[in-house]
Amino acid sequence: MPTPQTVRRWILTGAVTAITMTGTIYGAGLKSRQESHQEHKQILEATPEQRIAQLEAVRTELVRSKTEIERKMAQQTAHRRQREEEAKAAK
Repeated sequence: MPTPQTVRRWILTGAVTAITMTGTIYGAGLKSRQESHQEHKQILEATPEQRIAQLEAVRTELVRSKTEIERKMAQQTAHRRQREEEAKAAK
C-alpha cells in the first residue's frame, strides 16, 4: 500500500509532466503560426520577378511529383496486366 506521500509525489509528477507537454505543444503551435504569417507577408511583399521565380519553383516541384505518380501508375497497371495474363494462362 503506497503511502500518502508517495501518492502525492506521483500526482505532482504527472501534473508537472502534463503542464510541460501542454506548454511545449502550445509554444510549437504559436511558432509555426508566426512563421506562416511571416512567409505569407514575404510572398505579398515580393517583387513580380520574385513571385514568378517562386511560382516556377513550385511548378517544377509539382511537375516532378506528377511524373513520379504517373510512373508509379504505369508500373501498377503493367503489374496488374501481367497478373491477369498469368491467371488466364493458368486456366
